Amino acid sequence: MLNTINQTARRIPAYTIYIAGIALAVWVIYAALATPDPAKVLERDLGTKGLQILIATLCITPLRWYGVNLLKFRRALGLMGFMFIALHLMTWVVLDLALRWSEILTELTKRPFIIVGMLAFVALIPPAVTSNNAMVKRLGALRWKRLHWLAYPATLAGAVHFVMIGKVYTLESALYFAAVAGLLIARRLKARKKALQTA
Repeated sequence: MLNTINQTARRIPAYTIYIAGIALAVWVIYAALATPDPAKVLERDLGTKGLQILIATLCITPLRWYGVNLLKFRRALGLMGFMFIALHLMTWVVLDLALRWSEILTELTKRPFIIVGMLAFVALIPPAVTSNNAMVKRLGALRWKRLHWLAYPATLAGAVHFVMIGKVYTLESALYFAAVAGLLIARRLKARKKALQTA
């Protein structure tokens, strides 16, 4: 089973993730336009899809521990997740608040869930900007890896943002938060186990 998955993954070019991501974004926008409140639906759905893709990106390393090698898709998935989050932010700024900058600044300083969401977006910028081979060479593998560690707290902050948006906690928001927290804990335990083995 694992060999079949890995062999199939090797035959699929990484660029298909970009094609699928862009197609999904187009579909989300098209579907939102058919609703009574396109801006709100688009804002919600873009953010949700972005969080889902980022969680999928974080799953790639733990899957590798158990023999499923999807590492070639991680960069593309991360960039597509960032694209959706950026579109989510743009929808809020342009369609929801209509570029009313004074109101936007007020929201960014007084509403906790928006502050957390913005922090998550800002933390995603360095990994997104440096997700290319040229930056790996320029920064060096170790510095590049440390910089991309920001994707973990950024995704956690995104999950917290999702939880805080709702007036009541839902199973969906709880599952997203639990998934990210679980992935971070698993990564920490794995690193600790490795450190003990090499001590």
